[in-house]
Amino acid sequence: MVQIAVENKMQLGQLLVSRGVVTDEQIQQALDAQKNSNHRKLLGELLVELGFCTENQIASALAESYGLPYAQISPKLCDSKVIEILPREFLEEHTILPLFKIYNSLVVAVHEPTNVFLIDEIERLSGCHVQLVVATSKDITATLQTYLPAANVFVIDDIIDEEGLEDFTLIENITEDITDLEEIAGQSPVVKLVNYLLYNGVRDNASDIHIEPGEKKLRVRYRVDGKMFEKMRPPHQMHSALVSRIKIMADLDIAQRRLPQDGGIHVLIEGKPIDLRVSVMPGSFGEKVVIRIINPQRILYNLEALGFSYNNLENYRRVMESPNGIILVTGPTGSGKNTTLYATLAELSSEEVNICTVEDPVECNITGINQFPVNEGAGFSFASALRSLLRQDPDMIMVGEIRDEETATIAVQAALTGHLVFSTLHTNDAPGAVTRLLDLGVAPYLLSASLVGVLAQRLVRKICPNCKTEYEPGSGIKKIVEQAGVEIEKYFRGMGCKKCRNTGYTGRIAVHELFVPDFEIMEMINDRASLKRLRTKVIEKGMTSLQQDGFQKVKAGIVSVEEVLRTTQA
Repeated sequence: MVQIAVENKMQLGQLLVSRGVVTDEQIQQALDAQKNSNHRKLLGELLVELGFCTENQIASALAESYGLPYAQISPKLCDSKVIEILPREFLEEHTILPLFKIYNSLVVAVHEPTNVFLIDEIERLSGCHVQLVVATSKDITATLQTYLPAANVFVIDDIIDEEGLEDFTLIENITEDITDLEEIAGQSPVVKLVNYLLYNGVRDNASDIHIEPGEKKLRVRYRVDGKMFEKMRPPHQMHSALVSRIKIMADLDIAQRRLPQDGGIHVLIEGKPIDLRVSVMPGSFGEKVVIRIINPQRILYNLEALGFSYNNLENYRRVMESPNGIILVTGPTGSGKNTTLYATLAELSSEEVNICTVEDPVECNITGINQFPVNEGAGFSFASALRSLLRQDPDMIMVGEIRDEETATIAVQAALTGHLVFSTLHTNDAPGAVTRLLDLGVAPYLLSASLVGVLAQRLVRKICPNCKTEYEPGSGIKKIVEQAGVEIEKYFRGMGCKKCRNTGYTGRIAVHELFVPDFEIMEMINDRASLKRLRTKVIEKGMTSLQQDGFQKVKAGIVSVEEVLRTTQA
């Protein structure tokens, strides 16, 4: 790639000289400046900086050098609807401009035609065959700024007329509905904007809404399937009013702007209750707001729907039917640990058992289960709540998270005294839970006697079924799969389409590894064996690793191999 770039620069210089635009001496001067520069600038950029030629002359010469058309771009030469084919951030990052589309051919203006990988990415995102036109970055940027506000930035009329927004209802203080929908439609633009953001966040299956102020801009991003994308850019002047409206809805102090605040909002969308957790944090340019969307309709209470392989599910059910002991679900934040525990408790729930949970906070109410939220400010921590809970005659206990030595010790003691305890830990793999609890101060002999199983999991994005395409990955990827002992005949990935916002993915599924200690492993725990020895031993005994489980889902055509490698490699 470097040789090609140097070759192209020489061709560009020779072409400019032959056109009489610059002299050989000026080319040499620019090349000398390039060698002495800390930042590797292109020859054309340096010639413009040195005042030897204009950006238009460089673009015209580049176009001739690569056999491409050259155009002086203006808003009149571009179809505004075609701009929306590619994401706004992608257009701005690479300074490119879709001009128009004819059948399956997309004409795109670029200022640097040498980037072959960029062309491949444009084709993947658009699903079209790409034809290039060379233009100056100045013309491309100016045209983008003309059209992007209309296509991607806040337009109040679009929000007022948003179809389906009449199905949005705010529940004030959990008990009363705002039922006068005409009154909502007649309220201020700020109220309509907040309603719009919440409604569309739920509709787009977002897990979080981020309202982020900058120095002179305000952006709203959604997190969907674990990835962030920009939804809109409201006027920066609306930031204070926007935050105040959300604070009022969440029953927070609108006058307090120097300290973080947390609260909750309860809404009905299309007749279904949605809980929203609000976090407000003061920043350099004002308060940032993050709204976590907790949609009970999307929480899966069925273990079969969580992506377990047949063997893992069979073994996990055997573990969770233990009369007592401690069962842990591990993984990073956002890996679906609580969802797995909710599905587990829902399956175990019956009239004959008393199941109690201690959570921070209670994310979803489960019928037939007693759930208690901790309150650190009032001194009601996980440890104190768990200690009190043991006097409530529980059969099974779920502790939202083991964070400290006191909670870990009480959980292990509860498991040793006849209770079945479920909890979560933040570890990279299943055997890592052992070393984590030992580091927290749990005695090895107590841990080996109480631990009945650890389930580690990650969430991987599923291939979009609408644009799913078979392809051939590189030899390096195939080698990794072979080393994992999995044979895959066909590989699939999503090419990107409107239904998946050109990501190639829609929805997520879990990959698991289940660690069930036997007598030999218990002895290793007693001896404080290292994590490496523990992991080697449990894999020898047949544990399916996270990566192996992911590769099985690649084989089934559910996920892409790149997504598994991205999620499961350390």
